Amino acid sequence: MRTPSGNNDTTASFTDDVFSYYISLLDSNSNSTELSPLPPFSDSMPRRKHRTTDEDSNPDPNPSTNPNSNPVADNQGKKKNKKRSIARLLTSLAALDAQDESDRHDTDESGRRDLSLLESNHQQKTEAMLDYYSSMEEHFDQLDESDTIRAKRARLAATAAVTTVVAAASVSENSAEPASGGTHHRRLWVKDRSTAWWDLCNSPDYPENEFRAQFRMGRATFDMICDELRSVVARENTMLRAAIPVEQRVAVCIWRLATGEPLRLVSKRFGLGISTCHKLVLEVCSAIKTVLMPKFLQWPTDVDAISSMKSKFESISGIPNVIGSMYTTHIPIIAPKISVAAYFNRRHTERNQKTSYSITLQGVVDPTGAFTDVCIGWPGSMPDDQVMEKSALYQRATAGMLTDTWVVGGNSYPLMDWVLVPYDHQNLTWTQHAFNEKIGELTRIAKEAFTQLKSRWSCLQKRTEVKLQDLPVVLGACCVLHNICQMRGEEMEPKIRCELVDDETVPENPVRSHTAKQERDSIAHNLLHRGYAGTGFFS
Repeated sequence: MRTPSGNNDTTASFTDDVFSYYISLLDSNSNSTELSPLPPFSDSMPRRKHRTTDEDSNPDPNPSTNPNSNPVADNQGKKKNKKRSIARLLTSLAALDAQDESDRHDTDESGRRDLSLLESNHQQKTEAMLDYYSSMEEHFDQLDESDTIRAKRARLAATAAVTTVVAAASVSENSAEPASGGTHHRRLWVKDRSTAWWDLCNSPDYPENEFRAQFRMGRATFDMICDELRSVVARENTMLRAAIPVEQRVAVCIWRLATGEPLRLVSKRFGLGISTCHKLVLEVCSAIKTVLMPKFLQWPTDVDAISSMKSKFESISGIPNVIGSMYTTHIPIIAPKISVAAYFNRRHTERNQKTSYSITLQGVVDPTGAFTDVCIGWPGSMPDDQVMEKSALYQRATAGMLTDTWVVGGNSYPLMDWVLVPYDHQNLTWTQHAFNEKIGELTRIAKEAFTQLKSRWSCLQKRTEVKLQDLPVVLGACCVLHNICQMRGEEMEPKIRCELVDDETVPENPVRSHTAKQERDSIAHNLLHRGYAGTGFFS
């Protein structure tokens, strides 16, 4: 790299000063005078002119031929020449180091300028891309608005045309009535579909056991549900077509939930369009959650109801102050479009050798197996203890509403001030084994409730066509319908019973309360020594 002329002058000045320094350094062997440090290289250092002496300009090449030569002086001259040679060599090395340092400095400055220029160009390109993206968004928004306007205009034109045709048809029918002596009602824009199957199921002569096999409930329970939902799901007739009756609307939803059949088959059975059936399922499920859930699925707040639950649970297991049994199951879903990893169920995938995605359904049941609290929709990759922490039940406990009560769960849940779980360590004592047996009797109530839930409503056993954002409404409706069947004593046919398969997870901190640990030990001691533990362990 070439250096400017100013740098050459500075380098020459620095070289002269360094040469003088090394000369003084070499002469220090005979002179003890303190030496000044090596002068730094600086642009402001004045240039020092090199002095030449007669000995430097006219050296004697052959001093031995000089008759006036002095041997001592000759030796000193040789030593001085050697010193000067060494000083020149060292000076050259120092000059090279100074030149390298100057080159590195220039290179760093050039690199910094290039980096600054690169960052500036990148910033300009980024701003240009953002501007282009904004303009494209505005362009597509305008296209969407124009498409929406055209669609509205087309619908208005079609409505006007239909109104004109209907009016003309009504006029022609009215004019033809005196001659024909009868009436004829035309149906426009409706595909002719057969409703024979539903008409057969809806007839009074249809056998009760066949109706129960199709809808998982008796006709009386079905009529009760229709009466409860009539004010919400009923629709009025229009000039184009007659409204779908409430009974058929509710039947479409319940049959779809009970069988899990695809919408294509639902459409064929009830003589309705596929999109109409899908819309009816969501409307009726939403009505069930809005109207029936406050009546049939609520956490007990009445003192008498709570006392009755505690007495029934204690009569089953001997454990006092139990208000519910808790369990968490997984509902299979189609791979979502967003957050795929969050819904990936690793345990089901490893067991089934097939990629599985799921959402969780946590529920607390009473002694009869009816749900008193549900938490629906969290991703399937979350362990049971984290799902519990997201539930309204956990918030209720945090607010102090579960004081002096227990909710019994399996080993997937941690031991807390209000959650009672079995012992999970090895080498259990007889007392701990007996306690685990009684806890198992209570957790089996929750597992049996979930088994009946999935068996009665088969849509929970397979991946459904319902969108992810609509699934909580559908699952909540299934839980409400389960409670209605339980409360009205609807028996489930053994042939539709399925196996409940869920993998238990291990919480990171299985014991979160030292007080709860002491109370669990006390309960286990009382169960064994008061004769409530049974003889299962000793047999």
